[in-house]
Amino acid sequence: MSNLPDTNQFRPVRPVVLRWSRHPSCVGLARLELRKALGRWGLSALEGSATLVLSELLTNAARHARVSPGREIETHYVPGPDGLQIEVHDASEDPPEPRTPNPEASDGRGLVLVAALADTWGVSARQGPGKMVWANLTLPARANGSPDHG
Repeated sequence: MSNLPDTNQFRPVRPVVLRWSRHPSCVGLARLELRKALGRWGLSALEGSATLVLSELLTNAARHARVSPGREIETHYVPGPDGLQIEVHDASEDPPEPRTPNPEASDGRGLVLVAALADTWGVSARQGPGKMVWANLTLPARANGSPDHG
C-alpha cells in the first residue's frame, strides 16, 4: 500500500454544463442530470429545492425565450464549498418578469418559487447573445454549525 496521498481529493470539482432543446421533456432529463451531480458532490441535501428551482428556470427559458428555432438552452450546475449555483443560459435578451400569480391559474408561480427556495437569484449578462438566470442554494446548517452533507 502506498503512503502517497489520494490525488483525487485535490482535483477541482468541475461544473456540469449541458445543452437542451426547448422541448418540455428536457426538463425531466435536466433534473435527472442534476440529481446525479448532487450525489457525486455530496450535495444531496439540496436535491428537492435544487430540482424544483432548475425546473422553473428551465421551463421559463423554454416557454418564454423568444429565439430562433433550433437555439439551445444551456444549464450549468456549479458546486461550491457550501452549496450550489444553478445557471440557465438562453439567447433571449428579455429578462424574466416575476408576476403576482392568479390563485386560479395553473402557471405564473415559477419565479415566486425560485425566490422562496433559493438564497439568492438573479439575471446576468453572458458571453454571446442573451442572458443567464441563476440561483444559489446553500446547504442547511446542522445544529453544531457545520454544513449538513446528507
